[in-house]
Amino acid sequence: MIVFVCAGCGAELTAPRVALPAHAHQKYGNGVQLPVLMEPGTFAIESESFVIAPGDTRGTVLIPDKSSGYCCGLDGGDGPNMACEVCGLPVASRIDDCSLWQAVWLAPNAVRRHALGDAGPAPLPWADLTAAAVGTPPYEPIASWGGRQLGLYHWWSWSPRWEAAAGRALAHLLAASGGRRVSVPHGLTADFQRALDVLLSADGPTLHAALAGPYLPAPDTDADLLLVPEHPQTGETWAPPGGTSAYLVPLPLGVWLWLAFPEPHLPADPPPQVLPVELLRDDPPAPRPGHLFRIDAGVFRHTLLRLPAACDPWLREILEHLPTYVRTGLF
Repeated sequence: MIVFVCAGCGAELTAPRVALPAHAHQKYGNGVQLPVLMEPGTFAIESESFVIAPGDTRGTVLIPDKSSGYCCGLDGGDGPNMACEVCGLPVASRIDDCSLWQAVWLAPNAVRRHALGDAGPAPLPWADLTAAAVGTPPYEPIASWGGRQLGLYHWWSWSPRWEAAAGRALAHLLAASGGRRVSVPHGLTADFQRALDVLLSADGPTLHAALAGPYLPAPDTDADLLLVPEHPQTGETWAPPGGTSAYLVPLPLGVWLWLAFPEPHLPADPPPQVLPVELLRDDPPAPRPGHLFRIDAGVFRHTLLRLPAACDPWLREILEHLPTYVRTGLF
């Protein structure tokens, strides 16, 4: 098992590795109270950056004069704001400001990996992982400070995780399309298809994307792209047995589960002839968001810039006009 230690004195700072969440770099809304990014007892790696849950830090202290942020917490804008308690070396940046996922990002030049004797548990196989996992609902209550009443203010909105997952998936779909039209399977939001229709050329043949993964029938052989789950422990994408020539578009497991096996919701006011009153559930269905689904532009840009196809002129043009697409409501 790998942990991270202070590069200055060797003091242990963390604890097993998992996949980096799709929403790791998401900034959501204004004044929104987002939860912790990483599950306790895990860490993830992106390039040379390492991220852990705030509660998993060991032997660190905050640096008082590195406290940049807005009204609600720290944003890491001043550089590392946490130091090794033993030697004082700045080793990490704690992020807990509003609209940001709470996390601690370790400074790559101030920590080093250290192998422990225990190799740790093996990743779960796909069948066991899928059977035990829970789908991520597409909308959820969002909390914020302030509002018209004292205390926390809540409203129902599209899930930030879904918006981030759509941003990452859209970047992969565009990169794999080569500029040709792409159709996504039924079940994705209409705005997802709308973004593809706006950003891609209407000329030439259409590429077809299909949903594929554990417990689903084998994907059609004519599918050009496959929307598949990402293993939350390893970050590897699921692939059909025997391999495939289709481009694999990663989705977080919880989002993929909801698309593959959607959970039914009763309408708010079902007609009496559809379902007798005595059979209605006691708990009312979750309220629907008051606005259309929006693909996260920041996650889209962050993902696309790291794909090899990002250097293509037509994709560079999309990135240049991204602020315009945001203003017009495409994202």
